[in-house]
Amino acid sequence: MKTRAAVLAGPGKPFEITELDLDGPKDGEVLIRYVAAGLCHSDLHLTDGDLVPRFPIVGGHEGAGVIEEVGTGVTKVAPGDHVVCSFIPNCGTCRYCSTGRQSICDMGATILNGDLPDGTFRFHGGGEDFGAMCMIGTFSQYATISQHSVVKVDDWLPLETAVLVGCGVPTGWGSAVYAGGVRAGDTVVVFGIGGVGINAVQGARHAGAANVVVVDPVAFKRDKALELGATHAFADADEALAKVMELTWGQGADQALVTVGVVDEEVVGAAFNVIGKGGTLVVTGLAHPEKLTIHVSGAVLTLFEKTIKGSLFGSANPQYDIPRLLRLYDQGKLDLDALVTKRYSLDQVNEGYQDLRDGKNIRGVIVHEH
Repeated sequence: MKTRAAVLAGPGKPFEITELDLDGPKDGEVLIRYVAAGLCHSDLHLTDGDLVPRFPIVGGHEGAGVIEEVGTGVTKVAPGDHVVCSFIPNCGTCRYCSTGRQSICDMGATILNGDLPDGTFRFHGGGEDFGAMCMIGTFSQYATISQHSVVKVDDWLPLETAVLVGCGVPTGWGSAVYAGGVRAGDTVVVFGIGGVGINAVQGARHAGAANVVVVDPVAFKRDKALELGATHAFADADEALAKVMELTWGQGADQALVTVGVVDEEVVGAAFNVIGKGGTLVVTGLAHPEKLTIHVSGAVLTLFEKTIKGSLFGSANPQYDIPRLLRLYDQGKLDLDALVTKRYSLDQVNEGYQDLRDGKNIRGVIVHEH
């Protein structure tokens, strides 16, 4: 079949809307009709060179839609099911999945190559194979993907909103609740309030943090964080540090969560300094893999027993946490509606990303037309 998709041909280039040929599902695969796709900063890492995929590649790794067709051997879903995609596939049987760490499933090794688990591609055009970002390529009207990339969700939930639980929501929420281990009464500092950081705020609030301090240069984002559970908001890390020391009688924060769009050693240094003895620094944001972005005092790390850790997908388990977070949304305990700043058509994908760069969006969402 044919499908329209937003494609990246190489670094430094905008998305191009292209008609591609799409193969149907093979063993263990499903054909999905995407309803919505989130505009996450991680796709910008492909254009900016911070992540290096195989080009050409269909963008998009936050998606929700309806299963149209299933291949042989598919047991997880059936035609007509509503699903949210997990940008990390989860096989359920590797060392990591079988020990409750689906976020680092071995299947995730090829998500930047864009092929399916059998090593082949389903998107084609002009005589070449097109990869799919994170094996799902949500900036396409349709895609053929692995059943290990989908999670069935309640069909009464609006997919245009539920789509956020495919990446930004669990990544932020889990950075606070799982990786950070936020507990009642803690003081948490969140650096960077985008689609991930805003949900780190919601996660910290839900876990019972006494103080949720955010740092972001954009006033609109600081205001949104205060609406969704932050107790204090600052444009400057030094101001945040002074307030945290006041709030904690000089002890420092319990957790610092780095959820900025592009991580550098300055923000990591500020996050390291704001946590106190026994504090935890969680690095969730990304930078180019060859850049050394963590430079801290090893003596302070030891003497203050601080912890620095990375977190992918918020250290969450997609098969469990995606439905769980949507149930919290359904019960009014997690706000997803306020996260969507603007909706775009597929043809407006570059406009949406420019709005993200300009600090206008918490989260933009593409709503597909069929």
